[in-house]
Amino acid sequence: MTIQIEHSLKFVTEFDETHPIAKQALSIPHSDLVAMLEGMLKDLLVPAIGPALDEINARGTYAIVKVAE
Repeated sequence: MTIQIEHSLKFVTEFDETHPIAKQALSIPHSDLVAMLEGMLKDLLVPAIGPALDEINARGTYAIVKVAE
């Protein structure tokens, strides 16, 4: 039997509000912008940390770490 504990890591994206692309991003409704940034972050990080998680989990005997969906 396994029990899942979901972690809550926080990331911050800082925008230069004088940059034209940042201005566009900041014009998106906040909740949509957060969803977009979280999706992009997950798309970028999951492939990068996969090998590290595999290495950590290979030595695990009582718990493993997964990326939550």
